Amino acid sequence: MTSIQNDIFSVSELIIPQAPPEFKSGFIGIIGRPNVGKSTLLNQLVGQKIAITSPVAQTTRNRLRGIVTTPEAQLIFVDTPGIHKPHHQLGEVLVQNAKIAIESVDVVLFVVDGTTACGAGDRYIADLLSRSQTPVIMGINKIDTQPTDAQPLDDTYTQLAQSHQWQTIKFSAKTGEQLPQLQQLLIEQLEVGPLYYPPDLVTDQPERFIMGELIREQILLLTREEVPHSVAVSIDLVEETPAITRVLATIHVERDSQKGILIGKGGTMLKAVGSAAREQIQKLIAGKVYLELFVKVQPKWRQSRIRLAELGYRVEE
Repeated sequence: MTSIQNDIFSVSELIIPQAPPEFKSGFIGIIGRPNVGKSTLLNQLVGQKIAITSPVAQTTRNRLRGIVTTPEAQLIFVDTPGIHKPHHQLGEVLVQNAKIAIESVDVVLFVVDGTTACGAGDRYIADLLSRSQTPVIMGINKIDTQPTDAQPLDDTYTQLAQSHQWQTIKFSAKTGEQLPQLQQLLIEQLEVGPLYYPPDLVTDQPERFIMGELIREQILLLTREEVPHSVAVSIDLVEETPAITRVLATIHVERDSQKGILIGKGGTMLKAVGSAAREQIQKLIAGKVYLELFVKVQPKWRQSRIRLAELGYRVEE
């Protein structure tokens, strides 16, 4: 039994109605290089922000599931870390989990950046996918920012897709253009199956996980280049009352210099991160939030499998 199928049992206490006749369902892995728009696509498909986004490559670290239910199908999208050459133990874990996802899903949506020509990273992923038995659809993203004559760029991808006999579709994750057509194309690839989740559920991730990701997103957006990849966030306490939800979180970094950058002069940076993250968490839970942040130095945490496991990063089986 795959890890994805195992996760279904974690929601077994929820009431899941019986699917109608000829109803289709399945898992769709969103695969691609870092920063091609995979998380933006997931958010647009489910109609809600469940995956963080930023200009920083390798923003996604965990396999995040988004659920789309229509009258004819339930699509469970698995957003994976961008596949890249890893430089530390954390990178090894992230790439390994993305590779595992390829074998765990029913269909792979291989997302590429339509504003640049097909490169070595795309061909490396295509080679990985070609070794799998999982059906693949190539999605050419960012058509809203393509140059007027985009055909030469598109051709570099369609030639790669044709060499593997993959279907292709162009879309914009940012604007939503062509996403209904993408969704229909994916449904056609699925087989008749049950409802795995309640129809109104958009993700199987707990609120605490998303809270931590929303804090990390603001760090990525507000701090310098050298800090983001060295940051992890753990949620230490969530205390709910009728009036307010109290959230305590720790930001983990590797060096004292990074701690100094995160705190900022007179605490200005930490206040800015906290204020922006609090707004996002309030939208998530639709209520008032008191957020308190702490910064802790853990040298070389990205190189330690024990530290990675403590922070929720482990190879998924």
